[in-house]
Amino acid sequence: MGSRFRTTVLLAALTALIVWIGGAVGGSHGMMIAFVLALVMNVGSYWFSDKIVLAMYRAQPLSEADAPQIYRIVRELSASANLPMPRVYLIPESAPNAFATGRNPENAVIAVTEGLWRILTPDEIRGVLAHELAHVKNRDILVSSIAATLAGVVMILARMAQWGALFGGGRSSSDEDSGGGMLGLVVTAILAPIAAMLIQLAISRSREYLADETGAAFSHNPESLARALEKLSMASRQIPMEDASPSTAHLFIVNPLSGRSLANLFSTHPPIEERIRRLRSM
Repeated sequence: MGSRFRTTVLLAALTALIVWIGGAVGGSHGMMIAFVLALVMNVGSYWFSDKIVLAMYRAQPLSEADAPQIYRIVRELSASANLPMPRVYLIPESAPNAFATGRNPENAVIAVTEGLWRILTPDEIRGVLAHELAHVKNRDILVSSIAATLAGVVMILARMAQWGALFGGGRSSSDEDSGGGMLGLVVTAILAPIAAMLIQLAISRSREYLADETGAAFSHNPESLARALEKLSMASRQIPMEDASPSTAHLFIVNPLSGRSLANLFSTHPPIEERIRRLRSM
């Protein structure tokens, strides 16, 4: 219950952040519009967050004929975890990575990049897929997907505030309906994305440790996931995902932005070395 309450508070904080940005951009009218937008996005992301995230990364359904080995592994792991067989999607991306999404286990999706099976052995792929199924089992995927959608709205509104500041969008700060004026727009454009990333960090970091542990139990081989994390971490520094967004970085098994130096300051993932150490101590 404590974890569920904490997550609810953090999602509420993301919603409040959207409303605050609306106030900075458009005053009291902007706050009302942003509040309605936040409500719509909360409801919409519950039903459509998986479709939104998959569309962002141009993911396409992967048939069993195209990837029989992956289907076999997912089917075996799903049976072991007592979960329905999720849908499997392919992301046309050379950087190796994977994520799970969907509002519940019955509507779960596992998405893998093309680069994933190029560098991992079958046992290591099994470890990665077990980790993603652990997110499904632990019901992390709905919260993560809603957080990604709301954080995406924050990023869009912050960009609007940035352009408003550049082109003089802020009106007189003495008008109570004008928002925070030019200074408010500048502060919003700088702080809002950082705040959104910190909230995502709080939501996702502890869930990664739990998914590693649960996934290792599903696969009965903690070492295979540890080796996969080593390879994925090294590859992500060499081949960061070009289209990766900070608003969805927390969904992936390893940070897709880790090739970018500033991304490490607000990483939504715990240190990879600590994750590997914990797995090998099992």
